[in-house]
Amino acid sequence: MTTYHCAAFLNKYKVKIAVAFKNAKQFEQAKEAYYREALSHEHNKALFHAAKAYEQAGMMLKEMQQHHEAVELIQKASMMYLENGTPDTAAIALDRAGKVIENINPDKAIQLYQQTASVFENEERLRQAVEMYGKASRLLVRGRRLDEAAVSLQKEKSLYKYIENYPTCYKKTIAQVLVHLHRNDYVAAEKCVRESCSIPGFSESEDCAALEQLLEGYDQQDQDHVSDVCNSPLFKYMDNDYAKLGLSLTVPGGGIKKKSPVTPQGKAGEPGVGASHGNEEDDEYAGGLC
Repeated sequence: MTTYHCAAFLNKYKVKIAVAFKNAKQFEQAKEAYYREALSHEHNKALFHAAKAYEQAGMMLKEMQQHHEAVELIQKASMMYLENGTPDTAAIALDRAGKVIENINPDKAIQLYQQTASVFENEERLRQAVEMYGKASRLLVRGRRLDEAAVSLQKEKSLYKYIENYPTCYKKTIAQVLVHLHRNDYVAAEKCVRESCSIPGFSESEDCAALEQLLEGYDQQDQDHVSDVCNSPLFKYMDNDYAKLGLSLTVPGGGIKKKSPVTPQGKAGEPGVGASHGNEEDDEYAGGLC
């Protein structure tokens, strides 16, 4: 028997041992067995098999609640997959690492999801890439990293537009507007809606109409109007992180109550000052932002 065949036989034996420990929930012993298997494969330049073993060792660490060490091994596996020329498997491993650490260290998970998205994007697997950018965006919003969230959402929307998933572009525009308004950047929010008017069907959508109402209420500091829009089903049934942005949105200055129309007093045939000012405000939204 050649040295290669001996190594292959021993590695198969190590795999069986590792699986037996795993099934018995003896995770420490399983981790050690997978780790030794990985080292053996790595020594023999069998990078794909080494990566699989490192990944399994990482998952055993996860079962032992050693999340940071688990992520390190899974990342190591991902690098080996890339070196081996299997980027799809590398991306799947990075996504798995993100899930392991998401509730422990969201910032690390964001980094991992963004790396995953880049790998998928380089392989022109855009649907998988945009899904990963979406995970990163939601965590950025949850962590109140709103400037970065705005950039991430724009990346998502651009990819959805490229793959012609227009209805999802509309939803991403709503998310962008909410993020910009929480950043107190009304100009960016309005610009975002105007730019989205180039997306087929957006101008005629309920999403566009709702956003125009939201921006009008926000601009006029009408908290009641803003709250009504943000409590509509269109906003409430978005992804939870964005729905929370809507429900917590407040207008500058604390908001005002809606005022009943008052007929201005003036000379016959002359428009009142109040009426003129009101018409100017109405004209801004009369034709819609699109």
